[in-house]
Amino acid sequence: MQPIVHEPRNDGGPSRRTLLTGAAGIAGLGLLALTGCSSGASAGPADLPRTAATGTAWRGGRLRVARPAASAAETLDSAGSLSAYEYLGALYNRLVKLDEQGRTVPDLAEEWSANADGTEWTFHLRRGVRFHDGSGFTAADAIASIQHILDEETASPQAGVLGEVMDARSMTAVDAHTLRFALTKPNAEFPSLLTAYQCYIVPAAAIADISRTGIGTGPFRLSSFTPAGAGSVEAFDDHFAGRPALDGVDFFSVQDTTARVNALLAGQVDLISQTNLDFATARVVAASDRATIARSENAQWYTIPMLATSDEFRDPRVRRAMKLAYDPRAIVATALQGTGSPGWDNPVPPQLAAFVDDHREYDPDKAKALLKDAGRSDLRAPIYTSSYESVFTPMAVAYRDAVADAGIRLTVKNASSDSYYTQIWMQKPLMVSYWFTGRPIDQLLNQIFRSGSSYNESAWSNERFDALLDDARAEMDDAKRLTLYQDAQRLVVEDGADMTPMFGDRLVGLSRDVVNYSEYGFEFDWLRIGLRR
Repeated sequence: MQPIVHEPRNDGGPSRRTLLTGAAGIAGLGLLALTGCSSGASAGPADLPRTAATGTAWRGGRLRVARPAASAAETLDSAGSLSAYEYLGALYNRLVKLDEQGRTVPDLAEEWSANADGTEWTFHLRRGVRFHDGSGFTAADAIASIQHILDEETASPQAGVLGEVMDARSMTAVDAHTLRFALTKPNAEFPSLLTAYQCYIVPAAAIADISRTGIGTGPFRLSSFTPAGAGSVEAFDDHFAGRPALDGVDFFSVQDTTARVNALLAGQVDLISQTNLDFATARVVAASDRATIARSENAQWYTIPMLATSDEFRDPRVRRAMKLAYDPRAIVATALQGTGSPGWDNPVPPQLAAFVDDHREYDPDKAKALLKDAGRSDLRAPIYTSSYESVFTPMAVAYRDAVADAGIRLTVKNASSDSYYTQIWMQKPLMVSYWFTGRPIDQLLNQIFRSGSSYNESAWSNERFDALLDDARAEMDDAKRLTLYQDAQRLVVEDGADMTPMFGDRLVGLSRDVVNYSEYGFEFDWLRIGLRR
């Protein structure tokens, strides 16, 4: 159910064999060797840099990125479920995208508007945009790309989201640069549904081969790609927003987190992608002379789902007691060493414009009273975790300890990381989980909390909540719609079965050579990121 002296480098990048040697292959620069260089056991989050270095990037150079090992079935088709994620933002653009406050902003579309009831949306597209193959971008390409998402054979994760309000016949090219959507039901937040990373636009004529060609309008064009292996992209001089600072990016697939970290410490790569370093490892990286840490603030959304259909948590009084029994600030301090924000059981991160800043109570005595009233004063339950993510077990242990004052006795049970999301998640009464935070408010609340959603990890169902979401989608007044989404958040906090103890900063390892690193929802600012001379 996710980022200062320029060292001489081998233009070809590290070999696969070198990168996969891990700690044993470069022990002299590994974690154990650097532990003694850290700032001491008492170090806290203030010892880690908050932001990446900024400044004028050297025009040129190649960024070397270590990414987690992927399936041999991965492709460059962004619409599918096995896309090579790190390549996508470099190769493609969408009609619209999210900014860091969760607002929908222009990308290939310059502006958009709706009719009075939100059933018809018109997008005016950029002119003069070219694909990497030299062809010009038109509304026909956008239509074909979105139809590809909706096609059952594509099996796109975004098909269900878009399919709720449209079908393959909903789009019309008014002219070459005007696209109209006739929705099957009103949706005031429709443009935000097109911000998902599955919604990148590709040439209509290239869709059949897009999984290997990667032709888009992005700041880089594909040079090579090997599923689950190495690949590279080169700067696209004709990008509509200007040429990127880098000449190119080389990607290396590295199986093990330790191996990725050691490659960074050895100066073999410049950035580790899709890897949230644990606090101890982040301190080691930050203490080295070659590498440092950047934070993607509140990028990880951590949850403790209570299965609302289970005997243990069917009663809303018990769920309420589980929330009142702990102070999320203590979980942040213990599990994240302070590198994050308390969630107070609201799934909307504080940086989003739709966030409602209403803290629930922390009252262990009231939690005890609720449990007694529910006949569950002797509440005992396992809480499941795994090594799937580095913060899972520290969070489970911290929560277990925090609720003990309310008389709740939990036992931490570790499950295999390989089967955690197939045999534990959404099946056991109490578990830990996480998501990334780069979701528009409508998709976040509907996809993960609406009754019957396939991603509703707690199986919670509340008719009033569902009605609030329906009303929000039909409300064209921005201020009124915001109020509805905020009321929905309050209902999740009050009655929901999915606890949100915290939002964690993603701790990203990168070279001290890297400048202007910025990341939101696992996507980089590929235009500005670069290297110092």
